[in-house]
Amino acid sequence: MLEQYIPFVGEETIHELFLISKKLKGLRVLHVNSTYKGGGVAEILHRLVPLMNDLEIKTDWKVFKGDKKFFTFTKKLHNLLHIACGHCINSEEIVYYLKITYENFKELDTENYDIVFIHDPQPMGLIIKKQPGQKWIWRCHIDTSSPDPQAWNFLENFLNTYDACIFHMPEFIYEKIEIPTYTIRPSIDPLHPKNIELPEEEIQTTLTKFGLDPEKPLILQVSRFDRLKDPFGVLKAFKLVKKKYDCQLALVGSFAPDDPEGEIVYKELINLTSDEKDVFVLNLPPDSHKEVNAFQRGATVVVQKSLKEGFGLVVSEAMWKGKPVVGSNVGGIKRQIVHGVTGYLVNSIEGAAVRIKQLLANKYFREEMGFHAKERVKHRFLIIRHLRDYLILMYKILNQIF
Repeated sequence: MLEQYIPFVGEETIHELFLISKKLKGLRVLHVNSTYKGGGVAEILHRLVPLMNDLEIKTDWKVFKGDKKFFTFTKKLHNLLHIACGHCINSEEIVYYLKITYENFKELDTENYDIVFIHDPQPMGLIIKKQPGQKWIWRCHIDTSSPDPQAWNFLENFLNTYDACIFHMPEFIYEKIEIPTYTIRPSIDPLHPKNIELPEEEIQTTLTKFGLDPEKPLILQVSRFDRLKDPFGVLKAFKLVKKKYDCQLALVGSFAPDDPEGEIVYKELINLTSDEKDVFVLNLPPDSHKEVNAFQRGATVVVQKSLKEGFGLVVSEAMWKGKPVVGSNVGGIKRQIVHGVTGYLVNSIEGAAVRIKQLLANKYFREEMGFHAKERVKHRFLIIRHLRDYLILMYKILNQIF
């Protein structure tokens, strides 16, 4: 399986993975998150877990289960960790979080592993099950550079019991953390159906199937239906662009089981755009990978106008397809886009509109940026680099090299 990546990263890089993994052979590893479908974490684990097993590191993936009430609270916690907005966490929510955590104690076997990776806050309380000799690592996929103090205090009830934690960027590491911290950037998989090459006919057919005009310039944002992704700001920017260019907008997303807010945002967008013939709000099943691929390849300009962002892998996905991206100057987006080289970083709705118009006006410029965008992803944001980072981290933690 790993040999399939040689055309993308070279034979020497794959050989290096096998050399490193020899020091970890027979290790038992578990990943735990809160959904099998929907969102970047699930997508990464779908690809990363088989690759770790291919290196003879016995790796499993289990899902922490919750109900709507639980996930409503953890989405609130998620938002508070991004932005301090004064919404209090009450004692009833904490009690319910602990209740669901205890129910998962009985369902999830975590004892028979050497290393346990816990992804994001939802399953964080499982640390109470930690056994002597185990190493537990918390993997944070959130921008926690300026969290709400009450939300952070809630995390601290569990965090400093872990052996280490991983963040996407150094800026996300909150100063109060007492345990070793590491930074590992997420990645995309070039062999995933969302990222493979597609024939032009399939791209055109997909756009037509959803009512879009393949001949008209397409502005695209792919993301969960989430207020922090700011689809409403994208819509406002599009309306400014539309005054000069005859183009169309697609807001493509899906619902994640651990994000009950998604349906609310989706319905608001549908109501807001009901009279807009060139705006398409598309809620696709979480496994619509080829459709998303076709939209990204068929887009003229891709946008990611998040207000806050953990990393935003959809940026790398679009760049991999040779597309310039207009993205907000926040979180992991600013680590992916090189301003003026692979796309543009913007700080406002008006700024986004100006850059979109600039790209629509010059095909040669778009293609030049797209070339550099793909090269950047190739060297920095592919899953083989991500896998290597995990292997080195596990070796360090097991051997207490900090």
